[in-house]
Amino acid sequence: MRDWPTGRLLSTASRLVEHAWLEALTALGLSHAGLIVLHLVDGGPATQVELAGLARVEAQTMSRTIERLEREGFIERHPDAADRRRRVVERTASGAAVFARARSIEAELFPEVDDLPGLRDALLDIIGSSGGGRWADGR
Repeated sequence: MRDWPTGRLLSTASRLVEHAWLEALTALGLSHAGLIVLHLVDGGPATQVELAGLARVEAQTMSRTIERLEREGFIERHPDAADRRRRVVERTASGAAVFARARSIEAELFPEVDDLPGLRDALLDIIGSSGGGRWADGR
């Protein structure tokens, strides 16, 4: 493998990490999309439209993810105090606990890297340059 092109190494690592990550999330009752929502509401409640925009998905896609998280008891929806026609999404205590567990699994699943900040910066650069501007802002 040492003579493989970098793209092949990156692709192989990506598939292996994705498989292990999805298996661990499934054991927690989470999907990858669900984890993204729990991360996005880490800063406080948000509307479904705001979450869809931040996650770069359609509102319908976000709706299905939110419904599943609500069934699992990881989030709740409440009327927006500023506009009772809108509903805001926020994490429950159970959602906060499963989010914290998912974050700790990351450290358990993946090998230690000498320069993790450097690896993260390199991955962000790859995503930014390969995404045709779609991910240019680094979110």
